[in-house]
Amino acid sequence: MLGTILLIILVLFIIGALPRWSHSTNWGYLPSGGLGILLIIVVVLLLQGRI
Repeated sequence: MLGTILLIILVLFIIGALPRWSHSTNWGYLPSGGLGILLIIVVVLLLQGRI
């Protein structure tokens, strides 16, 4: 249950971190890339049953 909620929150954060607006185009992909790595870690932990 906690893992599913965490996964949904991380996906929403990744969508929110995409550089779509004019003020965030200079950021590059660092915010969404960092959140993507965190998402991969959470998915691996979910598959292993540790969360």
